[in-house]
Amino acid sequence: MGYKVKGRFMAAAIAAFMMVVPVGTASADEVADAVHGLQTEWGVANYKTAEKQKEAVFKALVDKAAALTAAHPQRAEPKIWEAIIRAGYAGAMGGVSSLFNAMPQMEKGRDLLLEAEKIDAKAMNGSVYTTLGSFYYMVPGGFIGFGDKGKAAVYLSKAIELAPEDMDANYFTGDYWLEMKKYKQAIPYLEKVASLPDVADRPLYSQGRKAEAAAKLAQAKAKVH
Repeated sequence: MGYKVKGRFMAAAIAAFMMVVPVGTASADEVADAVHGLQTEWGVANYKTAEKQKEAVFKALVDKAAALTAAHPQRAEPKIWEAIIRAGYAGAMGGVSSLFNAMPQMEKGRDLLLEAEKIDAKAMNGSVYTTLGSFYYMVPGGFIGFGDKGKAAVYLSKAIELAPEDMDANYFTGDYWLEMKKYKQAIPYLEKVASLPDVADRPLYSQGRKAEAAAKLAQAKAKVH
């Protein structure tokens, strides 16, 4: 989560919004508690909400995330999660609205991530880099969007360097190499996702991400053999 102008963006945005980054010590402070709440609501929106209802659910969640960001402008974590949720909103859009409204959500998400990087690039297990990397390889380039496969590689490399045992850093790096048709390079990262322990208090996410990685791994292995 190759790009084709319409269909690939939707698939890419959906993959991006499916990202969940561990908060760490969720009860450490008020902001962490609030971010933990966003994660929980994201899980319900992503895995437990009917497709026809997802756009409205994610829209409401975007508003809540934006309010948290506005209330704590000097914290990186709300910006990161607002970006992830905006990608989810973009991915949930259907019909004509997806062509006109999804890309601005991704652009806003990118800008939030760049702001978060300036505040604390290591926040939430380096998820700024993981998320930026995923955005840059999933979004189209040229006149349509800001996609840049080279930037994606740089950000994902930073993510792996910062958090080599992170589930999303490995998943999106593997998916990036799959997207680039470098199947042998994709395999170790996707295999690693399956070997990692479940994220504490995130069984739904852990199971979902591992299932996605398994599907991607099968694709990569089918191209190699």
